[in-house]
Amino acid sequence: MRTKNCLSLDDANRVIAAAKAEAAKNKWAVTVAVVDDSGILLALERLDTATAQSPDIAILKARAAALGRMPSKALEEMVKERPALGTFPNRAPVQGGLPIFYQGECVGGVGVSGVKSSEDEQVAAAGIAAL
Repeated sequence: MRTKNCLSLDDANRVIAAAKAEAAKNKWAVTVAVVDDSGILLALERLDTATAQSPDIAILKARAAALGRMPSKALEEMVKERPALGTFPNRAPVQGGLPIFYQGECVGGVGVSGVKSSEDEQVAAAGIAAL
């Protein structure tokens, strides 16, 4: 058997705090979701005035990044070539989700929803940088 690295709730909360700071700096109302390497939700925060659908989208972006071990933007590009990939369950092939790697191993993902997709990804990257 091997030892597996994993995100703790404290790690997830640090990601969310840093992502919230980036969103606040830019006056963006977003939802931030952090999932483990299996796509299971660890933490979620919806900022004031973020849309009602943004939590669901943020979770799906985080799952896409964690399960695919790549940014959700990469899945978005792949769907252009192979549209059937967009039908995979529990994933949003839309920019704004990033995998979280630790010592070369994917330990989870962060997804953001609420502003332009590139801005969502900017917030997600700020969250990961806190680790």
